[in-house]
Amino acid sequence: MKRKSRAAEKAIELAIALVAMSTIVSILLIFLFVMREALPIFTSLKVQKEASLVRFFTTTIWQPVSDWPRYGFAPLILGTFKITFVALLFAIPLGVGAALFTSEFAPRRTKEFLKPIVEILAGIPSVVLGFFALIVLASFLQRALGYASRLNTFNAGIALGFAVIPTIFTISEDALTAVPKSLREASLALGADPWQTAWRVTLPAAQAGILASILLGLGRAIGETMIVLMASGNASLFTASVFDSTRSLSATIAAELGEVVFGDPHYNTLYFIGTLLFTMTFFVNLGASLMVDRLKRKLAGKL
Repeated sequence: MKRKSRAAEKAIELAIALVAMSTIVSILLIFLFVMREALPIFTSLKVQKEASLVRFFTTTIWQPVSDWPRYGFAPLILGTFKITFVALLFAIPLGVGAALFTSEFAPRRTKEFLKPIVEILAGIPSVVLGFFALIVLASFLQRALGYASRLNTFNAGIALGFAVIPTIFTISEDALTAVPKSLREASLALGADPWQTAWRVTLPAAQAGILASILLGLGRAIGETMIVLMASGNASLFTASVFDSTRSLSATIAAELGEVVFGDPHYNTLYFIGTLLFTMTFFVNLGASLMVDRLKRKLAGKL
């Protein structure tokens, strides 16, 4: 019996290892494919006459379809970071606040009801949130704030914030729940009230996990496409105002890749944008993983 159980355990471990390896290989192959299509940016003189690294980061105009194509990444990068900034500014207080309430103050029945409700947001398709932002949220915010452009950075950022909240909430709540109960009891025994304990003891103890949740939310926001494409106005304007229409890197790929000429400098540029997004999200997620690992070691007393 023991031999059979050990053999079964080894078989399960081997299956898990194969699944993990296949996932890594799949991601690597996707990256290599995207990078291969972007490679002419570095190797082809014909492509470099229109699209090159110098032009990407020194031109402030994105106008790929014209007699003199211009591939300036500046408005796209600025638009991406503006939308992400608004989304995180909206999602972080709500996500972390809801996690703190759920883990520290909510009664058990309320917690069992509230947590699934918030996490349901993660299951709403991006196109549904984008449609909601396009039809309902945009008109509501325009009437409330009185700005001129109905579809803009602010509208897209708020809609994107709804998609980011579940990520921040779930991981933050797990990090707060993982804080040892003895820390809370010690704080209360010293005379602190529950709010002081939550603010000065539990939150600092779980800060690595909360930061990891924010980084994962950042990665989610940077790579989001449909919400931004439908709610931002999709105009590559190089302006600092969050009430102007804008366009992100991911939305540019979605809007233009279907009609681009295969092998054209425009085609290679869009794949280079994909490579850039892939690299950015990889390092953001890597940072989040390191933060989670740091939290686990801290709670285990290894730091």
